Amino acid sequence: MSGKTALVTGATGLLGREVVRAFERANWNVKGTGYSRADGVSILKVDLVKENEVASALDTVKPQAVVHCAANRFPDKCDKDPEGTRAINVEATRKLASLCANRDIFLIYISTDYVFPGKPGDAPYEADAKPQPTNLYGQTKLDGERVVIEEYQNAGKPGLGVVLRVPVLYGDAELPSESAVNVLLDTVWKAQEPGTKIKMDHWALRYPTNTEDVGRVCHDISVKYLGSDDRSKLPNILQFSSEDKYTKYEICKVFGDIMGLPVTEIEPNTEGNDPNASVQRPYDCHLSTKRLKDLGIDVSTQDFTGWWRWNVRAFRK
Repeated sequence: MSGKTALVTGATGLLGREVVRAFERANWNVKGTGYSRADGVSILKVDLVKENEVASALDTVKPQAVVHCAANRFPDKCDKDPEGTRAINVEATRKLASLCANRDIFLIYISTDYVFPGKPGDAPYEADAKPQPTNLYGQTKLDGERVVIEEYQNAGKPGLGVVLRVPVLYGDAELPSESAVNVLLDTVWKAQEPGTKIKMDHWALRYPTNTEDVGRVCHDISVKYLGSDDRSKLPNILQFSSEDKYTKYEICKVFGDIMGLPVTEIEPNTEGNDPNASVQRPYDCHLSTKRLKDLGIDVSTQDFTGWWRWNVRAFRK
């Protein structure tokens, strides 16, 4: 697929950086969009809520594929800024999908496992399971899914716009706070300070998935769909996830073991959601990867503990 061009929104973020690298490794020409961290060369400064700026970027780069990673993706921040969250997660997505559809550009919209309610006993969720988000973040991402599919259907180009749902992500981060997983390393270090007591969730099940694997899957989906003679027969909602299962407390224990640090001051909290909390989180939103497997796309993932041992250089005999 050399000679092809991809455009990645949110290319300066945790996932976007790895999506860029995945396409570059496959010899695609790649450009990204960003805002505060855009360099104006490989990363174009684009305000995604401004349709004219998005259109200009598409017409300048002329991509065959766009991967839409940019989003307000932290549930607590979403709840504090519902208007801004809807503007980026839904309205900007609609404009991008419309512009891409009108230009015959293949679009992958990155969504989340939080579109599902995650009730005990429901998972794993197939791609056609009924969504029922428990918080504003999940709702805006679900609305984003719907506008992508709607815009491509309205343009008479079904199959040219697809949704890829993923769970909580980890990977090579510029700051630990970029990932709800990476940031737990800081928690383990903080727990070493005298007098520190930390409560950590030991209720909700997470399936931390590496951003490098997601990048690879985005590339493989693009190759599959762009090479299809009839994309309308291909599914427009796909899901990718690791099978590694942990609570946040269990992740802290893994990190403690890797770094040789005690986690005795981190207390497991098995109470679940506080009914008075503004953001309600699901219990288990494990995603089935059946549709990707049926397409012949590799759904293997890096081993969670192995990757982190490599990342913190804590190799053990």
